[in-house]
Amino acid sequence: MSKELKVKEIAKQYGVSAKEIIEELAGQGIETPQAENSVIPDDMVELVEAYFADLFEQEAEAPVDKKAVKKGPKKASSTKKEEPGRGGKNRPQPQKPSTTSSASAASSAVVDGKLTLPAPIIVKTLAEAVGKKPNELITDLIKLGELAGINQPISEANAKKLCKNYGIELVIGQPPKPAAPAAAPKPKPEDNPAFLKERPPVVTFMGHVDHGKTSLQDAIRHTHVTDKEAGAITQHIGASTVSYKGKGITFIDTPGHAAFTNMRARGANATDLVVLVVAATEGFKPQTVEAMNQALAAKVPIIVAINKIDLPDADPDKVLLHMQQHGLTSENWGGTVGTVPVSAKTGQGLPDLLERILMEAEMLELKANPKRAAQGIVLEAQLENGLGPTASVLIQDGTLHVGDVVLCGESYGKIRTLINDKNERVKSAGPSTPVKIVGLSGVPDAGDPLEIFESEKAARAEAANRVAEKRGHMLATSSIATAEDLFSKLNSEDRNTLNIIIKSDVRGSGEAITQSLAQLPSEKIKAEVISCAVGPISENDISLAAATNSLVVGFHVRVNPGVNDMAKKQNVEIRLYSIIYELLEDITDALAGKLEPEKREKPIGTAKILQVIELSKGPKICGCMVESGSVHVGAKARVRRSKELIYNGEVASLRRFKDDVKEVKAGLECGIRLDNFNDFIEGDEIELYDIELKKATL
Repeated sequence: MSKELKVKEIAKQYGVSAKEIIEELAGQGIETPQAENSVIPDDMVELVEAYFADLFEQEAEAPVDKKAVKKGPKKASSTKKEEPGRGGKNRPQPQKPSTTSSASAASSAVVDGKLTLPAPIIVKTLAEAVGKKPNELITDLIKLGELAGINQPISEANAKKLCKNYGIELVIGQPPKPAAPAAAPKPKPEDNPAFLKERPPVVTFMGHVDHGKTSLQDAIRHTHVTDKEAGAITQHIGASTVSYKGKGITFIDTPGHAAFTNMRARGANATDLVVLVVAATEGFKPQTVEAMNQALAAKVPIIVAINKIDLPDADPDKVLLHMQQHGLTSENWGGTVGTVPVSAKTGQGLPDLLERILMEAEMLELKANPKRAAQGIVLEAQLENGLGPTASVLIQDGTLHVGDVVLCGESYGKIRTLINDKNERVKSAGPSTPVKIVGLSGVPDAGDPLEIFESEKAARAEAANRVAEKRGHMLATSSIATAEDLFSKLNSEDRNTLNIIIKSDVRGSGEAITQSLAQLPSEKIKAEVISCAVGPISENDISLAAATNSLVVGFHVRVNPGVNDMAKKQNVEIRLYSIIYELLEDITDALAGKLEPEKREKPIGTAKILQVIELSKGPKICGCMVESGSVHVGAKARVRRSKELIYNGEVASLRRFKDDVKEVKAGLECGIRLDNFNDFIEGDEIELYDIELKKATL
């Protein structure tokens, strides 16, 4: 449903009279009845809103008396006398975004007849740059066969054609930037060798699901993380620190389920060493190979931990053979990759594993400068009660302090609290330290780099630039370029879809669920994620689900009080999960259930017409011999004459002698009356069949 905009609503928004708004619209060529309840034409609503927003923004920027500005826009050509006390002759005349004023703005962008704009080319941006009104540019664009709204991008070819018609040469690219203001991030000075100090190695445990990655770390840390994980499988990136022989080691644990590919990739890229955990009972599995390839791509050393050697069916040689088959050669077989047999259950081999980690770290000569500004990466992010947006980050270099201004992707803020892996509040975090930061403006994406800024204002400005850039790219990828594209899109929307709103406890889980749903193989139906966010399921989620006919899926989150009652009233379904593979199986079943059942024909018999019987009342009846199978009332029937199909319907009634019957078997004669068909003759053949419904599959 299109938005309805009235003149009086515009007047109320900007604190001016309806008459002045009507005059301003008339000056721009938009005719409306002389009344405050006049409705702006649907196709002009967006343009009108943008016009008045620009108009009053320019007026507000002028250094004039606020009381005078509040009086609203007046046309420069107005001859009305100013009333005393309303600004008099000093009352400013607001500059409308007319051709003249726009041209002056364009002159600053156009140099020697050339205009340089970055891609994508947005209609409003181009209109301002060339000194045209957006509606004029849209009209000219339609003549070139392209449809676009005021905030939508257009093709580079048509943008260049438009500019050429206006006598301007358009160059696609980044215009020269002025000297960097103070809003730039802190410079990263060269490390002073005197400040470099040895840092703890960052070790990532990777491998197939249920091969014991987290259990090994539990045994080393003497904790019980797997007891807290749903289904005893890790579904987040966890980070912790331990000390062995006076030296620190930072562990990162990644999920092994197939859905968490990106999480494993982030773990490999943020690490110094990878411990590839392989169960001695199973050897290499699909996620083992994937984790190995990610570690090799990140060019980090690999240590293979052969776990579960305490079990009766353990076969460490199987693991060594699988390593050889996948391009890794164990030191036991003359290669360079260290292998350590371990048991998370008994603790066997754990000291050897830690010794090997410290030896590899010593060979890498890992150093960092704790005196420089911190650099890091977001491992995971979430929305927590009492804390707001939080992010678990790994400090890779420098030191992070409480009070530092940070930017993570599009989220910024001054750090209020730092919490280490033991849930203790700390004042700073040095190199190779995982820490949770509190004080961000929003929930960043997992994998975003952490940067330090001089001031919150500078970080806010950079975050706004990133949001605008992301929005531009989204518009460019989702826009409708031509009328043909519009009809193509409308036709594609006929495809069956299941709309889903995802709420998860952390960013990475939502990301994994979204990607897994996108990979569900089906040409008949698709799962479309309308929204993916972190935090509990709220009333806003139910409102969005009701508006988009969506299913709300919660992963490791709760439902806010009162939301279930609202969902029942709005007829919105909420499903909660704690294990990702159960979620994916359930959504797959839901997709299949949304499809219409598959129809299959089941032949049940044939009959041949021997005689046509005409009754004094009612339609003709064909006297038949059932040659095979059987015939029953309600069965589907096809009549063929000389092997050509002449009728497709169903059996209306059956008669044996003078009695109505429900079914007649092969070898018996009967009278058949077909539904709405009387044109049969002797010798016609009747094929009888039933329709079976089978549950649809993806």
